[in-house]
Amino acid sequence: MKEEQNAELQEQLKTFTAKDLASDQDVRWCPGCGDYAMLSQLQRALPEVGIAKEDIAIVAGIGCSSRFPYYMSTYGFHGIHGRAVAIASGLKSGHPKLSVWVATGDGDCLSIGGNHFIHALRRNIDINIMMFNNQIYALTKGQYSPTSQHGQKTKTSPQGVIDHPFNPVLIALGAEGTFVSRSMDRDPKHLKEMMLRMAAHKGTSFIDVLQNCVIFNDKTFDLYTNKETRGDNTILLEHGKPLVFGKERDKGIRLDGFKPKVVSMSDYSESDLLVHDEKSKELAFILAHMNDQPGYPMPLGVFLDIKRTTYEDELDRQVAEAIEKKGKGDLDELLLDGQTWEIGDNGND
Repeated sequence: MKEEQNAELQEQLKTFTAKDLASDQDVRWCPGCGDYAMLSQLQRALPEVGIAKEDIAIVAGIGCSSRFPYYMSTYGFHGIHGRAVAIASGLKSGHPKLSVWVATGDGDCLSIGGNHFIHALRRNIDINIMMFNNQIYALTKGQYSPTSQHGQKTKTSPQGVIDHPFNPVLIALGAEGTFVSRSMDRDPKHLKEMMLRMAAHKGTSFIDVLQNCVIFNDKTFDLYTNKETRGDNTILLEHGKPLVFGKERDKGIRLDGFKPKVVSMSDYSESDLLVHDEKSKELAFILAHMNDQPGYPMPLGVFLDIKRTTYEDELDRQVAEAIEKKGKGDLDELLLDGQTWEIGDNGND
């Protein structure tokens, strides 16, 4: 019987395509929005993960990104503002078999949802958090968000933002995240690769996606996405490979103590450069800070990918130990234990 079920599942997976994940709902994002890239690449990635469509769930909060569950032909839940990660955490804990994905924005995730986000990371619940980072509140028409840049003029900061912005990667690392990555909407191939890496990771996986809002914050990441400037201002993080970048691959990164230093490849060879190690927490922090100053590239890829026991595995272990020690519980016996009384038809006991 089990072999027949496995054979049936494998047959389902063979015919499972990106088109099967598209719902019957019209996709209603602004033309040119980076959300389209997120949707299409997740639809392309999930059939390669090796799970049935019925075992996928998409959870969202409030924001443009949070329309995601409506556009995916999977199980889904549209929650309230900032609560997507909390809902996803409960869903995964109750149904560990599910592949749970969270679609959230920089405001939804890092403002009202900030506490849920950091606690999911420290608990290492096996969920996948995709943060659509356009550095603005777009659904509510252009207020500044926790990632908006200092001095940026918005509807709620007409003289410029005076807050210091969050670095989402640093928050994830500081909360002891076990998989932390960054990509962009303008590189669909890399975005899909990161999604596949997230699905393969056991524990909380997080991706900070640099995503354009054509209406309220257009070209905010143009330096990193424009073909003319991208090569000299981004660097791809690949485990075990030296950090080389530049349009002509003529620049590299070396460490001067704990500080990264941009060097010319005419003066150094690749063997002289810093080699990326996605298992190193210390290096992940250094790289996450690297583009804080002008002249340094924006790192894209996996900053950290390490193993740690997941929350739901620990929960299952405790339940199993309790059953072994005390036996399987009886809910009726528990509810009727101690002082109980009955309410009569007339409301009297």
